[in-house]
Amino acid sequence: MPPASILFPEVVMRVLVVGGGGREHALGWAVSRSMDVGKVFFAPGNGGTELVGENIGISAEDLDGLVFWIKGNPVDLVVVGPEAPLVAGLGDRLRDMGIRVFGPGRDGAMLEGSKSYAKRIMKEEGIPTADFEVFEDPEAAKRYVKDKGAPIVVKADGLAAGKGVTVCQSVEEAISAIDRTMVQRVFGEAGKRIVIEDFLEGEEGSYICITDGKNYIPMASSQDHKRVFDGDKGPNTGGMGAYSPAPVLEECKDKVEERILKPLISALEKRGIDYRGVIYLGLMIVDGDPYVLEINCRFGDPETQPIVFRLESDLLPVLLEASEGDLKTKELKWRDGYSVCVVMASKGYPGKYERGKLIEGLEEVEKMEDVYVFHAGTKREKGKFYTNGGRVLGVTAFGPTLREAVDRCYSAVERIRFEGCHYRKDIAWRGLKRLGEG
Repeated sequence: MPPASILFPEVVMRVLVVGGGGREHALGWAVSRSMDVGKVFFAPGNGGTELVGENIGISAEDLDGLVFWIKGNPVDLVVVGPEAPLVAGLGDRLRDMGIRVFGPGRDGAMLEGSKSYAKRIMKEEGIPTADFEVFEDPEAAKRYVKDKGAPIVVKADGLAAGKGVTVCQSVEEAISAIDRTMVQRVFGEAGKRIVIEDFLEGEEGSYICITDGKNYIPMASSQDHKRVFDGDKGPNTGGMGAYSPAPVLEECKDKVEERILKPLISALEKRGIDYRGVIYLGLMIVDGDPYVLEINCRFGDPETQPIVFRLESDLLPVLLEASEGDLKTKELKWRDGYSVCVVMASKGYPGKYERGKLIEGLEEVEKMEDVYVFHAGTKREKGKFYTNGGRVLGVTAFGPTLREAVDRCYSAVERIRFEGCHYRKDIAWRGLKRLGEG
C-alpha cells in the first residue's frame, strides 16, 4: 500500500528516522522543520525525540520488525541514521518494497562495514590514505609491528561503534591492541580481521556530503573530538563533541573534493554500486594535504548536531532527491557563524556506566537563545528525563564567532545536572587556536 501522501498530494509527508541517538534526534529535528512534513517517527528514538515526533520502540537493528511496521504504517521516506542496519542490508530490503530510503545498500555500506575493503578501494583508485596491511593472524600482525615500529595504528576491520581504533605510541601498546582485538575479541566479530596502518601526524576533520551516487552536495565542515578526556587523552569514544565549520578543512576543501570525493564516487559507480545517502570522510590534514582515515556510510555523531544547527535550507527535499537517485539541489544555505556541540556523558563511558539518573536543568536551558539540547541516551518518564546511555546529551549552541559559540555552549552545559556527569571542557580548542580566539 503506497503512502497516503502519494495517493493524496495535499497530505504532508511521513518520515521514519531509524536510530535512537543524538544524530537521529538532530536529523529528525531538521526534517520536522520542513513545511512538507506532517509526522516524524523514530525507531527506537529516545526521550528527546518524543519532543519532535513519535517513538515506535523498534530497535534500529531489528530489520524484520522495521519492515513489518512499515508495511502497516506506510511512510514517504526512511532516513537511516546508524551504520549497523545499513551494513545488514536495510536499505536493500526497503527499496525492494518500493520505499524511498536515504542510506546506501549493503554493498555501499561496506565502505564502513569493512575497513580493509575501503582501504583496498582507495589504494586501487589512488586516493590518499595511510599505507596499510591487513591481518587475520594475530601472530603475523605482531611480527609486522615489531618490524615496522611505532607510532602505528591498529584498527578492528568491522563495526565497533567508533571505538575499534587504537593509536599506539609503542610496539608494546600495539601488541596489546592486537591481543585485545583479535584474541580477547573486545569488539566481537569486528576484530577477527584487523588493519594496521601508518600513523599520520596532523589535524583531523570531518567532511560529509549527500550523494545520489553520481552527484553530491557538501555539508558544512566539522571537527570531532574522539578521546574521552581533555587534551585528547584517554580511550576513543563515539565522540565527545564537535564544532562547525572547521577552519583546517575550510582551507583545503577543493583538495578533498578533487583528490578524494570525486574519485571515490566514480569508483563506486564503476563497481556498479548505486550509492544513495551520505559519504562521511574522516580526514587527517597533513601540511595542508588531506588523507583519508576512515570512510563512513552515514552522518557523523556528534558532527550532525552542530552541522544541522547552522543549516538554513530545507533538508527534506535533498534527502528525497538523493533517495530517488536524482539529486537536483546544487547547494545548501548556512548561517554565518559557528556552532558547537558538547557531549554530556555518563560516568564510566566509554566503559561500563549506570543508567536511570535524573537529569535536571533542561527547562532552564530551553529558555536560552541559540541553544538546543539534542538527546542521545535518555528516556522520558512522567515528564522527566533520565539517563539511558553512555552519551546522554549533545548540548549545541550557535554564535557569530567560534569563541562566542563555545562560551554559550558551556554556559548551557553548566546549567544541566545529573549524577556522574562527565564532559570535556576543551571542545573546539584547535579551531580557537587556529582562529586566534583561544
